[in-house]
Amino acid sequence: MPWEIVVPPTEQTKSLENFLKKRFNIGYVRKLFRKNGVRLNGNRSGPEGLAHPGDRIQLYIPFEKRKETSKSSRDFPFEILFEDEELIVLNKPAGIAVHEGKRIPKRNSVLGMLEAAYRPQGVIPKLVHRIDKETSGLLVVAKEQKVAEQLEKLFEQGEVDKEYLALVAGKLYPKNGTIDFPLPGRDGQPASAVTHYRVEKEFSDTTLARVKIETGRMHQIRLHFAKLGRPVVMDDEHGDFAFNKQFRKMYGLKRQFLHAAMVAFDYRGKKCKWTARMPEDLENTLRSIQPR
Repeated sequence: MPWEIVVPPTEQTKSLENFLKKRFNIGYVRKLFRKNGVRLNGNRSGPEGLAHPGDRIQLYIPFEKRKETSKSSRDFPFEILFEDEELIVLNKPAGIAVHEGKRIPKRNSVLGMLEAAYRPQGVIPKLVHRIDKETSGLLVVAKEQKVAEQLEKLFEQGEVDKEYLALVAGKLYPKNGTIDFPLPGRDGQPASAVTHYRVEKEFSDTTLARVKIETGRMHQIRLHFAKLGRPVVMDDEHGDFAFNKQFRKMYGLKRQFLHAAMVAFDYRGKKCKWTARMPEDLENTLRSIQPR
């Protein structure tokens, strides 16, 4: 019996080859077409055939999951804190990008790793928000397009509570404050950006702050604190480079001190909240700068 896949109604029309490559490794897809093992709505089709929403695709060659290329959640370089049939919440370490880029192969990104692991199940993970490569902490990923769209809407409408821990250069005054300064939006034009902070602890020349953001502009926290003249420690793009050089020499921290510590939103009729403790490199840094 062939394995049948129904093209989801949310899927855009694309070539049969591209549709299958999103779900299976390229070797298997090439084998399917080489051996005429694909039917589109019951008819033989080549890679250039168009797959429309609602179309039925039959695969006549079994897909063999290879152990050496497949990943289980235990193989990931990040911890999955929650998972069900619709959602994944994970704790990303610093140094891993959430998606591919000019210098980042997809296989080395969070999304690429998840796609490789879940492809045999017919699941294509979708990012619903992003955090910087050098920021650690919570990341929410949807398993279905419909769920992704619902969650993206919550994020865009400010209905998701997000808290970060940031170490900034200098002292913050007042100790509870709001930064309301426009930042570039998706179209590059100035857009509203609101950041709230509360001082958690003060050190001789740095301050640990708990930060909440109402909006999700690119590099929002880093840009807002830089605008105050209190940049995030070890921010290599918007920070104080002389300060960072000295800080790294003294304490050994190699990345920006920014951690996505909490995320909460309504999910399946109830308020769900996830937290991620501060990673070891940041905890060690705080211990090192504690006043004697």
